[in-house]
Amino acid sequence: MATSLKTVMAKRTPRAGAERVDARDKVRGATRYAADDARAGLLHAALVPSRIARGSVTAIDTAAAQRVRGVRTVFTHENIGSFDTGGFLMGGGFGFQSFHPLRSPQIAYRGQTVAMVVADTPEAAREAAALVAVTCAAIPFVATIDAPDAQPQAQSALLPQPMFADRRAGDAEAALQGAAFTVDAAYELPVQHQNPMEIIATVAEWSADGVLTIHEPTQNAESVRHGLAKQLGIEPARVRVLSPTVGGGFGQKNSLQSHTALVAIAARALGRPVKLVLSRSQLFHNASFRPASRHRVRLGADRGGKLVAAIHEIDQQTSRHDLFPSNGTEITARLYGIGNFLGRERLVRTDVQTPGYMRAPFEHPAAFAFESAVDEMAYVLGRDPVAFRLANDTAVDPISGKPFSSRHLAECLAKGSSAFGWARRTMVPRSMRAPDGSLIGWGVAAGAYKAAIAPAIAKVRLDANGTVRVAVGGHEMGQGIRTAIALTVARVLGAPVAAVEILVGDTTAAPQHLTAGSWGTATALPPVQEAAQRLMDDLRQNAGAQVGANGTTAVALLRASGRPFAEAESRMRAPGQPEQVFGRLTGGLPAAAGPVYPDFVAFSFIAHFVEVRIEPTTRRIRVPRVLSVADCGTVASLRTARSQVEGGVVWGIGAALREASEVDARYGGFLNADLAEYVLPVAADIGRIDVDFVGKPDTRLNAMGVKGLGEVAMVGVAPAIVNAVFHATGKRLRRLPLRLEDLLES
Repeated sequence: MATSLKTVMAKRTPRAGAERVDARDKVRGATRYAADDARAGLLHAALVPSRIARGSVTAIDTAAAQRVRGVRTVFTHENIGSFDTGGFLMGGGFGFQSFHPLRSPQIAYRGQTVAMVVADTPEAAREAAALVAVTCAAIPFVATIDAPDAQPQAQSALLPQPMFADRRAGDAEAALQGAAFTVDAAYELPVQHQNPMEIIATVAEWSADGVLTIHEPTQNAESVRHGLAKQLGIEPARVRVLSPTVGGGFGQKNSLQSHTALVAIAARALGRPVKLVLSRSQLFHNASFRPASRHRVRLGADRGGKLVAAIHEIDQQTSRHDLFPSNGTEITARLYGIGNFLGRERLVRTDVQTPGYMRAPFEHPAAFAFESAVDEMAYVLGRDPVAFRLANDTAVDPISGKPFSSRHLAECLAKGSSAFGWARRTMVPRSMRAPDGSLIGWGVAAGAYKAAIAPAIAKVRLDANGTVRVAVGGHEMGQGIRTAIALTVARVLGAPVAAVEILVGDTTAAPQHLTAGSWGTATALPPVQEAAQRLMDDLRQNAGAQVGANGTTAVALLRASGRPFAEAESRMRAPGQPEQVFGRLTGGLPAAAGPVYPDFVAFSFIAHFVEVRIEPTTRRIRVPRVLSVADCGTVASLRTARSQVEGGVVWGIGAALREASEVDARYGGFLNADLAEYVLPVAADIGRIDVDFVGKPDTRLNAMGVKGLGEVAMVGVAPAIVNAVFHATGKRLRRLPLRLEDLLES
């Protein structure tokens, strides 16, 4: 199960499937994370945050901080020396943003680092950081997407690349005008923060021969490596990044962080390893987050219940210094067979750190808006919400006209409605009640997420003692990639799962592509399986007559050959990608392809069925049960796949009913930047979660037939809850999270 404070234990039926290979170490505390480093001689860093939202530093007084016992130095923009920017990940660089603190006196957002203290102990570093006196000159700033001086700008003009252009099929405006029935609704979603269980930490150390080693939880070790090399002006070969286990990432750890270079510079200057552990509050102000967004959805349908037009417009927050793109209409254009579609997205510059990817980054907000509007249209037409969705299914991508590599959304809806007991649902809102008087609502929503693939190089080695070593690009973020790899290799080689050792998140083992966007499994497993099969074929060819070729384990074949070891390698890329894409892989740049490939379009799909119960006087909302059916191709590891969906459902419940990062419009920054006030679901909020899979391989996408699951698991949960709330109360709510006051009678 992905490690997150949002992923809590659900009440559910027992799960089948092989055990996780890392389960025992995790539950007994043997798994080590970057922040666990407590070696002798380690120095500790602490950050000094800006108290203004925009402006510049005019003076820094570090005298009091320097007098604290154990303080080694205080770095500011005046004494740290020059270093380069790592660039913005979506702008051809390596970082979550292009802006790096201490390169100048500029202040771009509240909470930005304006100084860093290094001391012998973390206590001394924190005490000294509180004593650094910073004088600033403030200038006007834009705090929120709805501020009077916020200026939405067309994304298609700001980011002219084809992938960010308006999405068009047919003539949506004309078709909408001629539609017999229409829906026109606006939706609001707040800023949210990932809050992984493991907060961000960095340990930097230099060897005597000038090699920098970084221990940091990251989803993108190669990006950290190459970004640091650029910043520090050294060869990437002189940087090693180790991230064997990440205690939750969810997009927040998907690229170079703004503080990492500062820690590396401090370690080089002081000749000692330096460790920095960000506080929970600093994660809110110094790492990426889900930006606020505003949606307008207009739908048109004919008298026969066919959707004939859809227009989905999105305004999304970005920073002043980077353009973090919006991509929500990528899925809403493909959920149904709507021949006339227009998706238009705009960006709004605000004075924050650059927003970024948070689980189902655009797809969760987009699906909330679109699937809420689809449900509303079903009621306008007097159609059952499941039947209405099934009637508007499609086998062809409305945007490109290409077929889907596989699409089993209709089967997800059909299986889910049967298992959930949807036939017992009455159509009329407020018509279902529990014995205690609670209002009961049943809601449904669909979700989709691109089935992307990135290039990968996998190496498999078998030693005569039976040990199997696998090296491949990937990061274990709690999603269970090690388990999926181990099961795959063990099956091919006939080896015990316990004999498989897996190296991921290590830049010296194999090129480490960014692990995100649900492409980890589809990227890593096919080349791992191919390398294992090549090794097995080689062993069989060389075994001769000594051992029968069929039904013999790899280690038996190896011993019969007399060789001490055997190894094989596989290089794979996505359909349509050129060989040159491996240059991006080895250069630390994202190289994922899809959902549109030369001959088809590929998505994972899911259907969520939700029951809510609403207390009749307080209007408190409970979610006693959820049923989710996913179309993710081959299920490589049943146990971890179920956990991914369960975790995604919990995230969706949190997004719908709990989570919002409250922006301080007076001073900038976030007011509830801790776990006491950023409200997350706990075990008592989670009822029964049932999970099922279509389980049909998508062999057009890759030989194993696997598609992504971790992201799509969340997509559609929030609108299913909101649609259930409408069914229970008759009230359409269009702003997340839902508040009690939204449901109180006027």
